[in-house]
This record gives sequence, C-alpha cells and structure tokens, in this order.
Amino acid sequence: MLFHMKATIDIPDALYRKVKAQCALRGHSVPEVTIELYQSWLGETPATTPEDSPETWLESWLAEADAAARDAPPGPSAREPLEADRNRLEPQ
Repeated sequence: MLFHMKATIDIPDALYRKVKAQCALRGHSVPEVTIELYQSWLGETPATTPEDSPETWLESWLAEADAAARDAPPGPSAREPLEADRNRLEPQ
C-alpha cells in the first residue's frame, strides 16, 4: 500500500503560473512534476529524459491522434462544426 504525504509550500505567483503553463503544454500535472523534481534532486531519477523532449512528445501525440482518427466511426469529425462556427465569426 502506498501512502502519500500532503505538503503546503509557498511559491511566488509568477513562478507557479509559469510552472502550471509548462505542465499544461507538456501534458503533466503540477504534482507529477514536483515529485519528479524531488526524485531528481535526491538522485533517484534523472530530471529529464530524451523521451520528454517537446519534439518527441509532439511526435507521440500526433501518432496517437492519427490512430484515434483511423479508429473513429464514419461521419463528420468534431473539427468540421467547430470550423464552420469559427468561420461564422470571421468578417466576410
């Protein structure tokens, strides 16, 4: 059984906003990144690996999107109504 400790730490607002934005861009949560950084600091795991590069992440994400598109049922995609709606708002 795994136990988790909750901790409250004070982080400058500007720093937290930057961390949260990077987490969102990379598909990670703030707690995941915090745990990875603690482990790295303790020498338990490397802070970054080649698999974590933005290029590698994007390639894997696009491959997953392609697989999802291949497995999607026939019919209009979700993108089509969104593009039609967006075009409605653009000046003619």
